[in-house]
Amino acid sequence: MSDLIDDDGPGGNAPEFTVSEISGAVKRTIEGAFTHIRVRGEVGRVSRPRSGHIYLDLKDDRNVLASVIWKGVAGRLATQPEEGMEVVATGRLTTFGGQSRYQMVIEDIAPAGVGALMAMLEKRKAALAAEGLFAAERKQALPYLPEVIGVVTSPSGAVIRDILHRLRDRFPRKVLIWPVAVQGAACAPEVARAIRGFNALTPGGALPRPDLLIVARGGGSLEDLWGFNEEIVVRAAAESKIPLISAVGHETDTTLIDFAADRRAPTPTAAAEMAVPVRLELMAWVDGQEARRSRAIARALQQRRQRLADLSRALPRPASLVEAAAQRLDRAGERLPAALKARISREKLRLSEAGAALRPALLRRRITDEARRLEDRAGRVRPALSRLIRARRAELDARAARIRPEAVARQIEARGKALDALDRRLAAALRAGLDRRRTRLDALERVRQGLSYEETLKRGYAVIRGDGQVVTTKRAAETAAALEIEFRDGRLSVAAGGTEGKAPRRPRGSGGKKPEQGTLF
Repeated sequence: MSDLIDDDGPGGNAPEFTVSEISGAVKRTIEGAFTHIRVRGEVGRVSRPRSGHIYLDLKDDRNVLASVIWKGVAGRLATQPEEGMEVVATGRLTTFGGQSRYQMVIEDIAPAGVGALMAMLEKRKAALAAEGLFAAERKQALPYLPEVIGVVTSPSGAVIRDILHRLRDRFPRKVLIWPVAVQGAACAPEVARAIRGFNALTPGGALPRPDLLIVARGGGSLEDLWGFNEEIVVRAAAESKIPLISAVGHETDTTLIDFAADRRAPTPTAAAEMAVPVRLELMAWVDGQEARRSRAIARALQQRRQRLADLSRALPRPASLVEAAAQRLDRAGERLPAALKARISREKLRLSEAGAALRPALLRRRITDEARRLEDRAGRVRPALSRLIRARRAELDARAARIRPEAVARQIEARGKALDALDRRLAAALRAGLDRRRTRLDALERVRQGLSYEETLKRGYAVIRGDGQVVTTKRAAETAAALEIEFRDGRLSVAAGGTEGKAPRRPRGSGGKKPEQGTLF
């Protein structure tokens, strides 16, 4: 009974993990804990393979952090990393199970000199706030349904298209666009002039005065958005008599115009949503029954969106699915040249082994088989092509009753051209195939002739036959009733008359001279 209760050994009931399970658990732990980080350090080793990715090291005086910038991000970087550069990198941590290491996936990188700009920004913010430009009592209420909306942005960017599209979806309104530069030295004065210009319009004039202003720009770095931190822009926004919505950058971007504006929108699309209500909701408020239906539809759509959002959070990021594969591809690309050379060597060895097994009889049989198959295929090509043409014509005739004559004519013409092209290609392929087969047969024939005994006869040899069989010994020649000698230019019949040990009879007039070697009597 003791063996039933004794433990097999210490730790025998501990769970067992595969290497991939441990690697996946470590990957999920690190990616879950470090989804968004900023790291300051010095750029060490930088590698740029042909794939377009950038591999680099971030280091300080004690440690090194391996990092990677994917190809799509590397092309958008304003600052390319160089060895020895002090930078601030933004991204996330992940692991590469193929080498049992962790690394940082960099999504943005910038020189570590933004601190001066941030200090100046905070100082300017404090000074303007002390003047009361950011006070809550200065904020104006947005009109519920503005008739005209003025937009200050670049006319060539995606921002204006997003705003117009969102307005058209929610409640179409008249929109006046004041084109300005949204970055660079000209940004601040042009934006300030645009805000003051809209305020200078006369209500009810030929050009209507907007009821609401939107100052919009897409996301960017602190340097790109710096024009909206200038004092001239902040004062123009604070002085505006028209309610103003600031929609500069993404949700995480903050500029001084956001504090001076009456409302701040996280994105340009959200600014359009703040500007106008949903038209369907207004119609639902007027009509009770329509309101119930609209609320039900909106509730169902919201539930579907929430369900979709919940399900999407459980899905992995698309980029993370290919990151490890991209690194494996880079490593495989480095091993490819050596692998190709090894494959070529193996194929050469296999070809030499296969060539050693060639025999004349095998070649003749192969030539016969290839010729028979070639003749069989050549005889089937034309009938098959004719059947195909008849089938296509029948299909076209069947469709002719259901489509217009003009379309049929165009389709017949197009199909005819395609069929002619296929015919030409088929004819060219047949000719090329026949030429290849013919060339191969000629080569095999030359090999056969090189291995035949007729070539040997041309070098001075002869074949002796006796009683229909090839004679290879002296005894067989003595016992044969008749001999036949085959030279390169014909055959010679010789009567068998010699006996073993008898010297050959010398021809007349030889004067006792021995016959030359190779002469037969």
